[in-house]
Amino acid sequence: MSDNEIMTVSEVAEYFKISEVTTYKLVQEGKIPAFKIGRHWRVKRSDLTEFIEKLKRGERI
Repeated sequence: MSDNEIMTVSEVAEYFKISEVTTYKLVQEGKIPAFKIGRHWRVKRSDLTEFIEKLKRGERI
């Protein structure tokens, strides 16, 4: 998996081991950086790495 990989919400949910509903909520609230293509949300894997680092530093999301 490369850092430039584009992931779907269901792939992100599987990656984080959380539900798709929770993932959609985090994406729609802007807590997980994402963008829309048509009606579908997509997430760059490199943005997830950044998101994880923020969580590890104890930053509020």
